[in-house]
Amino acid sequence: MIIEYTGAQKLKGSLLFFEPVAGVQYGEKVVIRSEEKTVKGKVVALSEIVMLIEILGEPYGLNLDDLKVRFTGNTFELGVSETMLGRVLNAFGETVDEGEDIHSEKRLAIGGSAYNPAHREYPKDFVQTGISAIDGLNVLVKGQKLPIFSVSGTNTNALTAQLVRQIRSSGKRSAVVFAAIGIKYEDARYLMQSISEGENFDTTSVFLNLADEPSINALLLARSALTFAEYLAFEKGYDVITVLYDMTNYCDALREVSSSREEIPSRKGYPGYMYSDLASIYERAGILQGKEGSLTQIPILTMPDGDITHPIPDLTGYITEGQIVLERELQQKGVYPPINVLPSLSRLMNHGSTGLHRRWSAEIYAAYAKAKKAQMLAAIIGEGEMGKAEHDYLAFGKAFENRFITQGENEERTLEETLTIGWELLKLLPPESLTRLKAEDISEHLNK
Repeated sequence: MIIEYTGAQKLKGSLLFFEPVAGVQYGEKVVIRSEEKTVKGKVVALSEIVMLIEILGEPYGLNLDDLKVRFTGNTFELGVSETMLGRVLNAFGETVDEGEDIHSEKRLAIGGSAYNPAHREYPKDFVQTGISAIDGLNVLVKGQKLPIFSVSGTNTNALTAQLVRQIRSSGKRSAVVFAAIGIKYEDARYLMQSISEGENFDTTSVFLNLADEPSINALLLARSALTFAEYLAFEKGYDVITVLYDMTNYCDALREVSSSREEIPSRKGYPGYMYSDLASIYERAGILQGKEGSLTQIPILTMPDGDITHPIPDLTGYITEGQIVLERELQQKGVYPPINVLPSLSRLMNHGSTGLHRRWSAEIYAAYAKAKKAQMLAAIIGEGEMGKAEHDYLAFGKAFENRFITQGENEERTLEETLTIGWELLKLLPPESLTRLKAEDISEHLNK
C-alpha cells in the first residue's frame, strides 16, 4: 500500500518545508506529487519542528495546497551494470542518449562507504595519458588522485576530451568514467562529440549534468559516477580512471545549496564543511587489498580569477597528491596543452617511474627553470648582452615548449616517444651542465 503525506508548510526555491513524519531518515528518497507534476526529492534536514526536503527537479508548478509526499524508506541508490559502459547517463543513472534502457544488475547507495586505510595498497603502477607533460614530468600512477588546475582562457575542454579518449591503465580490463558537472550546453555538445568519436568509447561511461539543472543534481552526479566507478573497480576488477570536470561547478552548487538552507558561510561564501565534502569525493580512489581493480581520479577545476589560493584549488591541493597547472600565457603562445610544468607536481611520481626516468625528469625541470630565468633576463637587458650559456638555455626553453609540451589534440604519445623527445632537447645543452644525470646516462643517450 502506498502512503502519501500532506503537511507542506512553504516552498523556498528548491527547498520544501514539511511537517515532521515519524520514522523518516536523513537522506531518504521521496516522491513529491502535485496535480499532474511529479518530482523526486531528498530529505536534507530533520528536527522536531520541521523537515527539509530538497527537490531534485524543477519546483515550478508545485501547488502547496494539494502537494503530497511519499517516503520510500530508502536512501538514494544507483542501479549499476557493465552495460552502462559506452552510454551517457544523468545524475540518477538514467540514460540520456538514444540507446535502450539499462537493466541494472544491482543497486548501490551513492554515498559509498569509507575505505579502511589499513586495507589500501600503495599506488605504484604507471598510467599512460599520452600527454608528454604529464607522462614525462608528472607521472600519474594507478590509484592516485591528481587534479588539473585550469584558468579561464585555456582550452580545457579539448584537454579533458583528449584525456578521456586516450587515458588507459596497463591492466587487462580498463575503463573511464567521465563526470561532466554543471557543463554549458555548447561545451557538453563538443565534449560528447569528441569523446564518442574515440576508439575507446565502448569502455567509457559518461555522466552528464548540464548547467541549467538544479544545483543538487550536480552534487548527486559526482557521487553517482563514483559509485559506478567503484562497482567496476572493486566488484568487476576493472582499472578505472574517473575524470571529474568541472569541480568548480560542483563547489558553486554546494555553495548555492548551502545558502538556500541558510547555513552560516565560510571563506568566499562557501560552507565551512566544504573541505570534508570534497574529501568525501576525492578519497573515493585507491587500490584495496584483495581486490583486482583500482580507482584513479583526475579532478579538473577552473581556478576563479586564476587564483591558486582560492578555497577550491586550495582545499583540493590539501586532499589530493599533486596538481597539473595550466597557464593562460602558454595558451596565448599557441602551446597546447598549456601545461606549466614548473608549478606542476605529482607526489607519487617516484613510485611509478624508473630511476633513469626520474633523473631525466629532474634534468629537464632544472634546464627549463634556467630557461625561464634567461627569458626574464633577456627581457631586461636584451639577448645581445647575454652570454653563450644563457643563449643555450633560451634555445632549450623555446624548443621545450614547441616540441615537448606542444602536441596535437589527437596526438597520443607513448612514454618512449616522450623520453626520446626529451633526450633530443637535452642535446642542446653542453654535457658539463647536465649535473643530474649519471655519466652512463649521458654516454648512452646523448653521445650517439
